[in-house]
Amino acid sequence: MEWKRGKFFSARNIAFLAVLVALVVVLQLWGSTIPVGAGGLNLSFVLVPLTLGAILLGPIAGLILGFVFGFVVLMTGVTGANFFTAYVLNDSPFFTTVTVLLKGMAAGFVAGILYNVIKKKNKYVAVFVAAAVVPIINTGIFILGALCMSGSLNTFVSSYMPDFAGRNIMYIIIVGLVTVNFFIELAINLICAPALYTVETVVEKQILRKYKKQPQKEENQSEKSEVKYDNLS
Repeated sequence: MEWKRGKFFSARNIAFLAVLVALVVVLQLWGSTIPVGAGGLNLSFVLVPLTLGAILLGPIAGLILGFVFGFVVLMTGVTGANFFTAYVLNDSPFFTTVTVLLKGMAAGFVAGILYNVIKKKNKYVAVFVAAAVVPIINTGIFILGALCMSGSLNTFVSSYMPDFAGRNIMYIIIVGLVTVNFFIELAINLICAPALYTVETVVEKQILRKYKKQPQKEENQSEKSEVKYDNLS
């Protein structure tokens, strides 16, 4: 892709990154209104623009978008918009903050690296791998962070998830908090990210062809002008 050939902080890359950042903010705020699962968790539609950023702009963009994703999640906890995040943030502020920021940043960064490595053999395989890796890492780090906050989760479960009260903490995390979210997010990412990548690739090729044709037209016009000038002379 032409996006990556210049410096990362080129005007084109910054403009595209700004669009993706806006999508991350909007989709996370919108997604936070759609609860999924027994624990009051919400869908992360932001994984799609996060994945696209990692693929099209590289691991640094994935890292930045992952940080924005995590920051917005934390703000929904601070404001109380996301009840689960608000609860664990109040009970375990350090582990919650680290987990929420790290899971998005690591997902975007690793996806960008894997795409760059695998695309040398097959670009579309690389896209699907990146699309799958993002929700896997995002969920995996959430599980590790949740284990570090087992006390807070047990209290939350006792108060708001009576069906899981007294269960093993790993069972609560996997079955009560993760399973539904993970498979829906994985499906959304595997469908949307490759589809949008394909659309972007087609549009980019059309734009490049247009810009390549313009200099040729200008050269032809200048040649015609020279011929007319010579005839007049």
